[in-house]
Amino acid sequence: MLKQPVTQVRLTNVVVVRLKKHGKRFEIACYRNKVLSWRNGTEKDLDEVLQVENVFSNVSKGVVANKKVKELIVAVNNSDGLRAQDLLEAFQTTDIRKICVEILNKGELQVSDKERNTVYESLVHEIATIVANKCIDVETNRPLTVSRAEKEMKNIHFSVVPKKSAKQQALEVIRKLEEKGHIRRASMRIKIQAPLKYAEELKQRMKNCIIHVESEEREGNFRTVVLIDPGSYREIDNILKEETNRDGFFEVLSLAAIEEGEKRLD
Repeated sequence: MLKQPVTQVRLTNVVVVRLKKHGKRFEIACYRNKVLSWRNGTEKDLDEVLQVENVFSNVSKGVVANKKVKELIVAVNNSDGLRAQDLLEAFQTTDIRKICVEILNKGELQVSDKERNTVYESLVHEIATIVANKCIDVETNRPLTVSRAEKEMKNIHFSVVPKKSAKQQALEVIRKLEEKGHIRRASMRIKIQAPLKYAEELKQRMKNCIIHVESEEREGNFRTVVLIDPGSYREIDNILKEETNRDGFFEVLSLAAIEEGEKRLD
């Protein structure tokens, strides 16, 4: 019976990420559904992404790194292998995990046209979902639907970049759509609480940050539920710390609330 070489591994459900540097090809073998999760930040465990913690010159040949005392071979054989010097020249290190991270972040995903289209459509949908969750249709004052968000992305000819995270690209889409006046960021609903003696000072300083007041109570403490623009989050926090000597606080009740009318702090 023929024995499989100990340096050779058969990989299934694999997707290859390839990076070319210094005229050489470096590849890593990853789980098919984990690469995008890593790139958009939802997966942070490298071990969950890599099928094999090693660098290849050609994953399809299934030859894993062979560590020796003086030289690291990462390839099919010694004649066309990647020496430790090759890794050092390309990555300034021979630390396999660090090299894998760079290839994962900067490399090109090797997939078929069908798979590439599926990955692209999935990323578009993910971006549109984030946009929809954060935005309001200015015409209806209602939440943006995912299908409307996808349509707006096409209208502004937004180019999706596979290597960039969905969240990062969603923020770019939101900025461009806001500039055109098609959407606006959904209000954030927060609950503010502070000692009663600070009520008037807080109302005066926060009036330009608050879009709508939903409720206000003055029994024991000053409590109010308001809608604010997400961009005012830090300003509200700073005002509370300054005016109440850190005795006041607020909590987020909803990251995307619907505004029902107008009532500003007087």
